[in-house]
Amino acid sequence: MHLFNLFNTKLDFFLICIDINLIFELHEIIYNGYLLSFVYFYFMKKIFFFFVLNVSFSFFGQGLSKKFTYLSKIDKTIQSELRYLGTNNFIGTPIDGYYKNCVIVTKETAFALKKVQQILLKKGLSLKIFDAYRPQQSVDHFVRWGKVLNDTLMKKKYYPDVPKSKLFEQGYIALKSGHSRGSTVDLTIVQRASGKELDMGSIYDFFGEESHPSHKKINTHQQKNRLYLREIMLKNGFKPYEKEWWHFTLKKEPFPKTYFNFPVK
Repeated sequence: MHLFNLFNTKLDFFLICIDINLIFELHEIIYNGYLLSFVYFYFMKKIFFFFVLNVSFSFFGQGLSKKFTYLSKIDKTIQSELRYLGTNNFIGTPIDGYYKNCVIVTKETAFALKKVQQILLKKGLSLKIFDAYRPQQSVDHFVRWGKVLNDTLMKKKYYPDVPKSKLFEQGYIALKSGHSRGSTVDLTIVQRASGKELDMGSIYDFFGEESHPSHKKINTHQQKNRLYLREIMLKNGFKPYEKEWWHFTLKKEPFPKTYFNFPVK
């Protein structure tokens, strides 16, 4: 987001700059006792609002950087179902920072996903995105939830064998997430026409060994589907995560150490 976006027009911004310069010229006159205090307070009011806008801008997070894009602008055929926008997730409520079912990623990630999609489309298949860029405020929501041990609404479905008290210790909840850097995606493969997901042997976001890509206690068909997803992502510039079959990060991510906080909308 550019600074000009804080004002209705560029003229407003220009006038603010003029006001700031004039305030210094007027200051000496005011201190000499002239009856120009109303002018002084007029300028001070405008400067105050300028300051408030900047503070609000910083507090509520960054705007959509030029380095990010909506995936639909790069490839409209990729399907999505942002789980943290609704209640079908391991917490059971919408997550802070998600306001719209739109997939946001770095531009490099978007074009890499487009390459994968072009391969899948030839086979009547499609990518389906569960999560991509994730604001830090969403990660903070996970952390707060993880500390409330009696909130186990979705335990039976998502973490039946893991005590909630162990979620931090076992790495299921953390203070930071690679998703907040904008080049990590959670996804699967679906039949393009029906939208039916290929059977991967476990549901998305399941906390347990069943979600490990190399887990052996799934049938041959499920193993084959996981392997195909892994191979096609590896061949197109992504690296996998060894505890989640759905999780991939662009190898050459543009922001390897930067965590963003602008909302998904």
